[in-house]
Amino acid sequence: MIPITVAIINQKGGVGKTTTTVNLATAMAAIGKKVLVIDLDPQGNATTGFGMAKGNGLDSSYGILLGLSDTASVIRKTYVNGLFLIPSTIDLSAAEVELFSLPDRDSKLKKSIANLEFEYIFIDCPPGFGFININALNASKKIIIPLQCEFYALEGLAQLFNTIQGVRNTINKSLIVAGILLTMYDRRNSLSAIVANDVRSHFKNLVFKTIIPRNVKISEASSHGKPVILHDIKSQGAISYIELAREFLNRELQHEQ
Repeated sequence: MIPITVAIINQKGGVGKTTTTVNLATAMAAIGKKVLVIDLDPQGNATTGFGMAKGNGLDSSYGILLGLSDTASVIRKTYVNGLFLIPSTIDLSAAEVELFSLPDRDSKLKKSIANLEFEYIFIDCPPGFGFININALNASKKIIIPLQCEFYALEGLAQLFNTIQGVRNTINKSLIVAGILLTMYDRRNSLSAIVANDVRSHFKNLVFKTIIPRNVKISEASSHGKPVILHDIKSQGAISYIELAREFLNRELQHEQ
């Protein structure tokens, strides 16, 4: 079994990366897929999003990123059937500096997860650009880019795509963008519709049809350490992430044909 590894990435913070990682992974597990989430953000929100304690030292994504821990020993089982987690730790804050002096600094994560037996691996990436995110992109087959439906939404995307192209040209020729995901859509705010239309006019079919709305249940779920799909499956937030999982899988099937 060769897993499909997906980096959830955007250099901006607060755009819905962690929310998307937690809920898309949960939706995929709910339909019977064996899924692993890797929390690569020092803030550890994906870890707490599953109601789990953050890792300590080498017992975390820090340990596998630096090649200091056996990956299998770091994986934790979540309360979601078929979904597993490699937790984050604040030690990741030092990883950028520590990776800099290593000869294989771009491929540590790829080597650490090479032999894992999962169908899908979702990587929650931190904001910004650096060796942590380069490792995530090198280890991944696909990228999902959450993009908030707010002013300046497109700002910085050109830099992100330049980084992606640089990774393709140098260390991961098979890397593709699975889609851009519009998040934090507010039907009451005309700006959301303007931004959504602008993004679709620029990126066409690269943008997922599914849109993630602003939904209080999503915030409530995070505060309870649960995916929104488990917190309130009838909420618009949960329904949207279930639709995203279906669309993601449909795109996978179309790509294979």
